[in-house]
Amino acid sequence: MIKNILTFSTALVLMTGCAAEKSATSQKSNNPVLDGFYADPDVLYSQKTGKFYIYPTTDGYPGWGGYKFNVFSSDDLTNWKDEGTILDLRSDQVTWANGNAWAPCIEEKLIDGQYKYFFYFSGNPVEGGAKQIGVATADHPTGPFTDLGKPMIVKSPTGHGQQIDGDVFTDPVSGKSYFYWGNGYMAGAELNDDMTSINESTIKVMTPAGGSLSDYAFREAAYVFYRNGLYYFLWSVDDTGSPNYHVAYGTSDSPLGDIKVAESPVILIQNSDEKIYGPAHNSVLQIPGKDEWYIVYHRINKHFIEREKGPGYHREVCIDKMTFNPDGTIAPVIPTHSGVKLK
Repeated sequence: MIKNILTFSTALVLMTGCAAEKSATSQKSNNPVLDGFYADPDVLYSQKTGKFYIYPTTDGYPGWGGYKFNVFSSDDLTNWKDEGTILDLRSDQVTWANGNAWAPCIEEKLIDGQYKYFFYFSGNPVEGGAKQIGVATADHPTGPFTDLGKPMIVKSPTGHGQQIDGDVFTDPVSGKSYFYWGNGYMAGAELNDDMTSINESTIKVMTPAGGSLSDYAFREAAYVFYRNGLYYFLWSVDDTGSPNYHVAYGTSDSPLGDIKVAESPVILIQNSDEKIYGPAHNSVLQIPGKDEWYIVYHRINKHFIEREKGPGYHREVCIDKMTFNPDGTIAPVIPTHSGVKLK
């Protein structure tokens, strides 16, 4: 299937909502959508269960030292349930990595009539060196997940940078799946049919050239989606602990094609007047059959914005509306405290 294409038995409409008090019994309609510190959110709508799932980095650890991944489920994108830990890098679940559990992404694929789940994640290799990317598989969005037993990506095709911030994308045109990754560079490659290895002959360094920290200089967190014949590439600029951390984008005519940076590339950036800082590292949702889009991202918790408080690892997950101009360009996203809710 194509990641993040949502199907419903009844017509549901997403709209921005007014803030509501967070409690176990009241409906949440405010950002952040998850309680606690989480970051790097990847979102899935499961055809198998009919629910939404968010797979984030577990945040709040000095030096980004988290070592486990939890998954959160929702029926309405507003009320989220912690389904527990699906992967623990300090347990015998994963033998090749022992911490720095970062930036996951997931894909649901129909294989031989059964839905399978492929969970990609970054980890600190037990043998040392730069971060690497692994993959675990399951028959259900909440697991149990089984790690491949070895990393899928161990080195940078550029010779520098960390192997982190993966994104998996299934092309609705060809049906082929692709994987993108990199910090300080952006690489892409076609996944093999097993979804746990890449076709190394297809690896391409795709880093958008140029830019500055004020606009589109590539740092990390590539994310790819398709709309009206175009492949959109989103990425994060600057450091995740900076209030200036933001999202820029470009487009291409193929999943591994050259990226043309948009004329107005910045689509999500801080609003200090509203105490919204560093909104970036995103995923995207589309309502099927409708030109309705939503961006899921993290921002720095406003109480930890000072450098000495560790803003880079005190982040929270948010959801806001994303729209397009008539010419297909992405309109600037307005980051809000009100968020979205289903009505």
